[in-house]
Amino acid sequence: MTEDDVLVRQEGAVAVLTLNRPASLNAWDMAMQDTVRRRFGEFAADASVKAVVITGAGDRAFCAGQHLAETADFGPEHVDGWLDNFRALYRAILEIDKPVVAAINGVAAGSGYQLTLLCDVRVAHPGVRMGQTEVSSGIPSITGMYLTTSALGTSRTLELMMSGRLMEADELKQVGLVHHLVPQGDVLDTAIKVAGQLAEQPSVAIALTKQRYRDLVTPGLWEAFEAARAIDRKAWASGQPQQVMRDFFAARRKA
Repeated sequence: MTEDDVLVRQEGAVAVLTLNRPASLNAWDMAMQDTVRRRFGEFAADASVKAVVITGAGDRAFCAGQHLAETADFGPEHVDGWLDNFRALYRAILEIDKPVVAAINGVAAGSGYQLTLLCDVRVAHPGVRMGQTEVSSGIPSITGMYLTTSALGTSRTLELMMSGRLMEADELKQVGLVHHLVPQGDVLDTAIKVAGQLAEQPSVAIALTKQRYRDLVTPGLWEAFEAARAIDRKAWASGQPQQVMRDFFAARRKA
C-alpha cells in the first residue's frame, strides 16, 4: 500500500477521498483502511471541510471489498486484528459530525458495500451493482448483515446474505439504498453538489442529528463485531475461506 492508494482533494467545503486501486477494483487491505481512517480524522478536525465525498478510481468499481491476497493465508489467530481494524475504520466514518456522500461508480461488494451503508447519502448510476458477497468467499456475513437489516429489514437481508448476489441499480433505487440515480459521467459531480448542499445546512443541527443516528445504530453494530469474532474464527478454522480464495487465484492464473 502506498499513499497514492488513497487520494484526497478539496472542492470548496467538500473533501473528496478517492480509493485508488482501479486495477484491483479498488479492493482494500488493512493498510489502505488505516489510511482512510486517518484521513477521516483529519476531515473531522479541519474546519474548512464541511462535508466529505467518497468514491473509487476508474469506471468499474467503487470498492470490491477485501483484497483477497491479504486474507488467503489467514487463520483464526488473525481474526481479532482484522475485525479491530474494520471497527476502527467504521467508527471514524460514523463519528464524523459532517455529511458523508458516496459517489458509487461501479461495483460495491462486501466491505465496499458496507462502506456505502456507512455514508449518509448514496449517488450511483445505471449499471452499478452492490451487495454482500462475503459468503461466496467462505466468510460469514455478520456486520454486513446488521447494516443491511437496519436498512432493509430481515427477509430481504437473509436472502442477500446467503446468496451473495449483487443488486442491480433499479433494485437499489427501489429499496432506498441509492438516493440519486444519474448518468455515469455525472456521479461524482452530483455527489459533490449534494455534499455541498448538505454542507450549507446548520452545522450544529447536522452534528446532533448524526449523533442521534449513531446512538441508534452503533450499539447493534458493535455487538455484531463482537459476534463476528467467534463466528469468523470458526469459519477460518474450518479452512473453507482459505480454500475458496486459493481456488479463486488458481482459476485467475489459468484464465
